[in-house]
Amino acid sequence: MTTLVIADHNNSALSDATAKTVTAASKLGGDVVILVAGKGCDAVAEAAAKLDGVAKVLVADDAQYEHPVAEPLAALVVSLAGDYDAIVTAATTVGKNFMPRVAALLDVAQISEITAVESADTFERPIYAGNAIQTVKATDAKKVITVRTTAFPAAGQGSSASIEKIGAAENPGLTEFVSEELTKSDRPELTSAKIIISGGRGMQNGENFAMLEKIADKLGAGVGASRAAVDAGFVPNDYQVGQTGKVVAPELYIAVGISGAIQHLAGMKDSKVIVAINKDEEAPIFQVADYGLVADLFKAVPELEEELGKAGL
Repeated sequence: MTTLVIADHNNSALSDATAKTVTAASKLGGDVVILVAGKGCDAVAEAAAKLDGVAKVLVADDAQYEHPVAEPLAALVVSLAGDYDAIVTAATTVGKNFMPRVAALLDVAQISEITAVESADTFERPIYAGNAIQTVKATDAKKVITVRTTAFPAAGQGSSASIEKIGAAENPGLTEFVSEELTKSDRPELTSAKIIISGGRGMQNGENFAMLEKIADKLGAGVGASRAAVDAGFVPNDYQVGQTGKVVAPELYIAVGISGAIQHLAGMKDSKVIVAINKDEEAPIFQVADYGLVADLFKAVPELEEELGKAGL
């Protein structure tokens, strides 16, 4: 069995999600080949070639791939699909954008957000906001799979796979990239942060998120939020953690003023250690928390900041 992994990157650096996707792809058995499609992406290809379990890296360096627009990227993947038994990528924003198109063009069913590989055709994936795990067996000869990367460790970097340049596929000409506006922050991006502190409706307003930002700065953490906080306008949409936001699995997740609705738990319950601060001792968040503090967050958070200062942070 041969698997094609489509790399997630920004043309200069390889996403950690790709290293985790390679781990999942390796469990299918057989060779793993990575496709890097971008513009001026040699550094990305070199990083991909170092990942353990990778047999070869294909590089399609062309202006039409500088931004991962679904139509040209899907056309490239489909043009290569004949040589592979499985096509796999991370369930990131980019992966969720182009992979359904790949599946449709190949006339196969997509297997979305797998969390475990039982065999080359049998996988586990969460359903009902993560409250149930579904085992699916794919009958299509060619598998199109997205991976929930929080469920897999990153592949090591002890390999030295060959790198091969390939030509671009014909651009369908259906869409074109116009512009993008990206949030800039000195804090780590949520999906890659080792520590995350999130606020919920209990924060009362956006100004109070400054309390969490002070803690985040001391811990080198990312700042997240529940959907209730985002919908209330406290913070921007890109802060949202949950079923309809970002799925995270940091080493430490601190939930402040978050009740723990099922949709939020679906996005963070795989965190290694969960700490919850909430004045309601019956809040559902305490059911998944490793450590819980029943307290008024407006008293507890400043005290936490003070103790971190005493610890030299």
